[in-house]
Amino acid sequence: MLCPFCREKDTSVVDSRPTEDGTAIRRRRLCGCDRKERFTTFERVQFQELTVIKGNGKREPFDRDKISKSIRIATRKRPIDSETIEKFISKIVRNLEGLGESEIPTPTIGKFIMDGLSSLDKVAYVRFASVYKNFKEAKDFEQFVGNLDDKKS
Repeated sequence: MLCPFCREKDTSVVDSRPTEDGTAIRRRRLCGCDRKERFTTFERVQFQELTVIKGNGKREPFDRDKISKSIRIATRKRPIDSETIEKFISKIVRNLEGLGESEIPTPTIGKFIMDGLSSLDKVAYVRFASVYKNFKEAKDFEQFVGNLDDKKS
């Protein structure tokens, strides 16, 4: 494992334990360089190689980090702890793998994220929707939030 700080190949595992939901192994590592940097890695089971079909028809390998990044942006400065976010991301990936398909269109991924965020945090849901649904003007937000209020009634 390369150290993310200095790219040193000589790293050692200091601590290893399963994550709370049991879907990954969390490893604390120590770099062998002079700086002795510490970092965490996660080891997960990958059931099958997934391919994402983009809107333009282009295919690319599924990247968990892309989902993670977009969800973390949507939930930034919200009262949601990182462990809850990590469980949420793992659940989405498991659901995608559970579809039994090797190729998944981006709208399917977006729907899983939207459905999950709607129950996790409404503000994060609207933030994600603004990018996912490509809001261009304030009225797009108003209409979307208005639909949320209608669903509550």
